[in-house]
Amino acid sequence: MNALRSIFAWLGRFLDKARTIMLNLGTAIVLIFFTVLIIGALSSSGPEVKDPSGRVLFIDPQGTVVDQEVFGSDFLSNIAADSSSDQIQSRDLIKLIRAVADHEAIPAVFIDFSSTGFAGPTTAINIAKELKALRESGKRVIAFSDRMTTISYLMASQASEVWVHPVGSLSVRGLGGMRPYQKELFENLKINFHNYSQGDFKSAVEGNTRTDMSENDRLQREALLNPIWDEMKSLMAEGRGIKSKDIQAFADEYVGFFGEAAMGNIAYAEANNIIDGTKSFPEFRQYMIEEFGLDKGADSETYKTISYNEYFKQLDKDTSDSDNQIAVITAEGAIMEGDIAPGVAGANGIVKQIRSAHEDENTKAIVFRVNSPGGSIIASEMMRDELSAAKKKGINVIVSMGDYAASGGVYISTPADYIFAEPTTITGSIGVAIAIPTLENAMDYIGVNFDGVVTSKHGGWDPTQAIDDDLDKIFAKWGADAYDRFVNFVADSRSQSYEDINEIAGGRVWIATSAEEIGLVDEIGGIDDAITYAAKIAELEDYQIEYYEQKLSPEEQIIKELLENFDISIAEPEVLSALSGIANLYEALIEIQEPKALFTCQDCMVSFD
Repeated sequence: MNALRSIFAWLGRFLDKARTIMLNLGTAIVLIFFTVLIIGALSSSGPEVKDPSGRVLFIDPQGTVVDQEVFGSDFLSNIAADSSSDQIQSRDLIKLIRAVADHEAIPAVFIDFSSTGFAGPTTAINIAKELKALRESGKRVIAFSDRMTTISYLMASQASEVWVHPVGSLSVRGLGGMRPYQKELFENLKINFHNYSQGDFKSAVEGNTRTDMSENDRLQREALLNPIWDEMKSLMAEGRGIKSKDIQAFADEYVGFFGEAAMGNIAYAEANNIIDGTKSFPEFRQYMIEEFGLDKGADSETYKTISYNEYFKQLDKDTSDSDNQIAVITAEGAIMEGDIAPGVAGANGIVKQIRSAHEDENTKAIVFRVNSPGGSIIASEMMRDELSAAKKKGINVIVSMGDYAASGGVYISTPADYIFAEPTTITGSIGVAIAIPTLENAMDYIGVNFDGVVTSKHGGWDPTQAIDDDLDKIFAKWGADAYDRFVNFVADSRSQSYEDINEIAGGRVWIATSAEEIGLVDEIGGIDDAITYAAKIAELEDYQIEYYEQKLSPEEQIIKELLENFDISIAEPEVLSALSGIANLYEALIEIQEPKALFTCQDCMVSFD
């Protein structure tokens, strides 16, 4: 035990010192950079405002499309992150696409989503549908890239024409993937896993307790992935004027593992109308010049373009002078205690937003956008409690479920007066995930024994020791009590009996259309539908939408605006990436020392390329 603690102590000291050194160095570099940037900004008139008339709008989002942009608690560290971590709010992207559809002076839109990630499949499908509507409006939409994967091709397929580089890559691999099952690994390491999860379908920890997928997990994953994949195939096929089975055949027979030189894939795709053809970069540039004219003001020979960032800045801001506000608050990412951060629905930060909303006398309703697979039990309770406080004041709470609203995502939705879910939202997973690894066999193998004096029966226990029968019963009751509380909350919120909810709970995950049938959600619809409904039940004739965002200090806001205006991103030093890997290992070891019970749904995360 002392040896194990010594390892943890050494790792902790090493990480603290390394992080301090690198963050101080990084901060110094960033401060020097921003000093130069600010001096340059003050001495210049700022970027030129480009007239979009006659120009092709270039939509190439670099980063991840999310519901709400968020920042880490250390703003300087956040902006120093790799540009791939940039966030694009889905509502901003949708607003831009809809605006250009009505902008007759813009002759065409060029799209390239090869560097775009999405918070989940529903977000991707929603953007694809917006591009489809753009094409159907009569606007010419052109897609070109040297590589396309499942999601980037989903976007490209909505264009009027699709071109790929002749030695690029085109791959439609579909959804899902393989999961490691590590029971034998832990047995070889002499680590025992004690599973106290509640629910026959709660498979979050089975990767550590089994050698293969359980039939229940296979059943629910198929029930999720197949409808989402069918929707994607339908959109791709309709966009290209072919059949869904043609997309399936391409996915089955033409794997694109490498990012280039997939000539066979491209030849098949061209022959079967999956794409229009191939063009090299100079050929595509010349094609666009011929179609839309030479940009005589450019430094090199090219066609007339305007970036989506330049265009978005010129769009009219949404303004309203109504005193009636509908507050939109977003919980996106893993539910955890602490502050909001990218990929983390930090309970402390979200609770502050909810409280700020219900303490504002102008707030007439709250739309709570949930896009989370769950997480911490206490963090979920914190959000639920604050929403309940809002309801006690007579403020209606409407939930809009996004890509995921499962496990803890369902828990924090229980105060809702009404729940909307997107057609492909993944929800349910009403269960508790808890597994405790113990190292008694490993300690015995390396010759470590434990002895001491304690003043309570289990006062000296930790996961380096075995779990006896009494402790086993205590841990089992923990899981059972948390599960009963969860089921009761859902039953009360849905006006159903405990027995009815328990029958559809058990940790099982549901696609939203099925969830509507069994009463877990009220209606299929997006966030716009939720806002409209909130206005209706609050009996508002006029209102403005207040999106609650993280508040930055004046200094941070200046830096953020400078970066946006000058389109600057700062790459993360490679040494910080390396230290991050060590930190992940350290956190994995800490989990062995401090296991937690969670409302989390690892079963519902959909992976796609």
